[in-house]
Amino acid sequence: MIWRWQERFGEEGVAGLWRDKTRPSRIPPLRPEVAERVVALTLAGPPQTVSHWTARRWRRPLGSAFDEKSQIQALDRTQPGLPMKKGRAGTMTHDYKRHGVTTLFAALDVLEGKVIGQCMKRHRHQEFIRFLNVIDAKVPRRKAVHIIVDNYAAHKHHKALEWIDKHPRFVFHFTPTSASWLNAVESFFAKLTKKRLKRGVFRSLQELKDAIHRFLNDTNANPKPFNWTKDPNKIIAAVKRGHQVLDSIH
Repeated sequence: MIWRWQERFGEEGVAGLWRDKTRPSRIPPLRPEVAERVVALTLAGPPQTVSHWTARRWRRPLGSAFDEKSQIQALDRTQPGLPMKKGRAGTMTHDYKRHGVTTLFAALDVLEGKVIGQCMKRHRHQEFIRFLNVIDAKVPRRKAVHIIVDNYAAHKHHKALEWIDKHPRFVFHFTPTSASWLNAVESFFAKLTKKRLKRGVFRSLQELKDAIHRFLNDTNANPKPFNWTKDPNKIIAAVKRGHQVLDSIH
């Protein structure tokens, strides 16, 4: 190493000491045909189940907690976006037109990673009970069904509780107040929003529903169980610190 720097100083003077010279990467470069395929796929656009390409989707093709994602808007841009081309990213107008809203009821099987989902017009206990019937029909009769839900009023409506009494294999587990983020189905909603809804263009409410259902089908074709990696003791300690701060303020 010392001899190498001595040789550089002898050959280039002080300028040879300013920075290290580049070395070939340990990772072999992509073959020309692979690079051509990546460019061709990028120009052709992503699959219909998502709105844009991601690094994870390049590596792998499109590959029960319960909650509702309400007020999903069918947004259409006032002008068509310009496609991506060499030297310029794709563009999208900041203003939009609304074509209605829908509510997605979803139940995530935390062991298998599959999702039962259905779009409905409203977000009431009537729709909640209707979706419970959908779950009841799709889950094998021999299995008990433990459902994790938040404290939304529709989940605790007396008619919903009556439905539970009539279906003893269903057991409700309510998350603590202001802790609905503990529900694993929120991770599915986050992926749906990021990959399909946030940058999507929907010219009608039906087009939005079709896009959501395609995303559901794609998720179930390549399910991935949710693995909790955060240390529970650290979460509890953080909650305790938060309570202590609030107590000191009041």
